[in-house]
Amino acid sequence: MYMQRKQRFINHIYHNQNTYVFMISLFITGIIFGAIVVNSMSFIQKQDLYFYLENFFHQFSTDMNLSKAILWKDSYFYHLQYIGLIFLLGLSVIGLPLIWVLIFIKGTVIGFSVGFFINQLGWKGFILSSVAIAPQNLLLIPIYLVAGTVAMSFSIQLLQNLFMRKNRLNIPIAFSKYFITSLILILFIGLATFIEVYLSYSTMRMTINNLLY
Repeated sequence: MYMQRKQRFINHIYHNQNTYVFMISLFITGIIFGAIVVNSMSFIQKQDLYFYLENFFHQFSTDMNLSKAILWKDSYFYHLQYIGLIFLLGLSVIGLPLIWVLIFIKGTVIGFSVGFFINQLGWKGFILSSVAIAPQNLLLIPIYLVAGTVAMSFSIQLLQNLFMRKNRLNIPIAFSKYFITSLILILFIGLATFIEVYLSYSTMRMTINNLLY
């Protein structure tokens, strides 16, 4: 069973390697763009944003009544909606460019967040990014890349099915594989958000208290 799943995964990577390269390139481009946006901001814009960020840090570090269950629920449903939107866009050919936009935006948000922390806090910002952003994103980034890849692949298959007379796609089988893959990704989202709430939030509070206050 394990060897069969491993072989399926290898086959999936092999048949979609070009799509994965495209998605990874798009995501990295988003990260670079996010960092560029930080550097292009004026001093006043950076100070205004840092003012709100500092207030958040202070409230976060002192408020011990935050319900982790509620935080997990909010984080989980945010990512669930994002992945769900990618899934729905994959069902339509016209939604393909929007999938690219969503992956690009995801990279931009991460690039901007890390870039702003480092720009304003220096090495403290790097440490804060490492404990607050990196842990959950080590799992979330692959989830989004896989979601974008399978959505793009399914959308292209639907497009090819419209114009090809031979070797037409078996829609029910292809959709069932697409749906099952999305369900698996949703389960991994639960794990990633668990890490975010129960690990990253705790280490972020400790880092803020030790480095900033």
